[in-house]
Amino acid sequence: MADNNYDLIVLGSGPGGYVAAIRGAQLGMKTAVVEREHLGGVCLNWGCIPTKALLRSSEMYHHMQHADAFGLSVKEVSFDPAKVVKRSRQVAKQLSGGVGHLLKKNKVTVIDGEGRLNGGAPGARKLAVIKNGKPVADLTGKNIILATGARARSLPGLEPDGKLIWTYREAMVPETMPKSLLVVGSGAIGMEFASFYSDMGAKVTVVEVLDRVLPVEDADISAFAAKAFKKQGIDIHTSAKVDALKPGNGNVTATITASGKTQNLTVDRVILAVGIVGNVENIGLEGTRVQVDRSHIVINEWCETGEPGVYAIGDLVGPPWLAHKASHEGVMCVERIAGRNDVHPLNVRRIPGCTYCRPQVASVGLTEQAAKEAGHKIRVGKFPFIGNGKAIALGEPDGMVKTVFNADTGELLGAHMIGAEVTELIQGYTVAMNLESTESELIETVFPHPTISESMHEAVLDAYGRTIHF
Repeated sequence: MADNNYDLIVLGSGPGGYVAAIRGAQLGMKTAVVEREHLGGVCLNWGCIPTKALLRSSEMYHHMQHADAFGLSVKEVSFDPAKVVKRSRQVAKQLSGGVGHLLKKNKVTVIDGEGRLNGGAPGARKLAVIKNGKPVADLTGKNIILATGARARSLPGLEPDGKLIWTYREAMVPETMPKSLLVVGSGAIGMEFASFYSDMGAKVTVVEVLDRVLPVEDADISAFAAKAFKKQGIDIHTSAKVDALKPGNGNVTATITASGKTQNLTVDRVILAVGIVGNVENIGLEGTRVQVDRSHIVINEWCETGEPGVYAIGDLVGPPWLAHKASHEGVMCVERIAGRNDVHPLNVRRIPGCTYCRPQVASVGLTEQAAKEAGHKIRVGKFPFIGNGKAIALGEPDGMVKTVFNADTGELLGAHMIGAEVTELIQGYTVAMNLESTESELIETVFPHPTISESMHEAVLDAYGRTIHF
């Protein structure tokens, strides 16, 4: 049993928590991280990183099947599900170990266990840590950051069983590849798994309750994506819902309602991708002034909760629920605690979002519709990948870039992309928005040739009637 005093205690070591802890240590704070499971949290162990490893395997498998188009000959293309999963888990393990190294390098104390707020006045917050029901440590911290993350949401009648009805966690470690699959929800998580399993040979059906897939994206991007997915053989049902799931002998029968009609669909497996729920339970919020709204902690622009000295970041708080948003919040929060005067609140409009399906999708800022609803007079530019030499040379001509500008000021309000490697390109527009660039600076910027990034330039030019290559 230990009794330790810290300047900063971080509960959770995901991409928000471990980054906050490291930054705190860099700023001279005596810092501890409490983690109940794996360093790196869901993102590194069961989310962002291992799913990208899986998608890399499916992408390579897809390209190998179309090698003839590149003048290559590949015979008897096949895959080993166990090896695909093993590589993904090895990648996750490597990065989780890397987080441990970084925390040690920065002299952050790591405590294995579950943490719970245990009272204490501001300036002397208490956190009790237990492991397997037994006390591990009683910690005192001047500041405590809650970074406990979130878990998959389940809906009444659509509960996962871990065998036939999966969450993202089971979907990452299949013992065998299902021949047929139903994905409930077409957000980033749903479409990434739909893309992976489709490319690995499964017959995939996607059901979305809203009127289009990837509903948070610009309508043009959603429409382009839906067309691409359908071309790949994915069945998509929008404005539809799954009323019930009935497990059978090695399969599941789903009752689906769309356009007033009900049908049954039997598949090998179901993946539920219907959102997340914040991990607010059993962390000692009772008796504090921390407010919870629909399973997420309420914070102000500095990540402060209603309880003095207690902060919250990442998936535990409001949207967008993205790893890079959590990391930025962690740094901002700690620098604010340290009293730095150069800290700025997070502008969520400048946070890029990426979906790593095939084709990839990336965006930042306002959609065209949102810009109009906000009262902006706008100029819109579009450029298709079919007009880009590098995209054609890569054999990736299906894609587009769309820009949305304020017609009066030239401010870049939003940028939306779909196609090969757009998740690596979106940061260009993000930097431009952060620097408050106008169309003038973007038009005058020289883009390298031949690159797909030239499509970004052309989409700006098109908004002002100056596009060259289409």
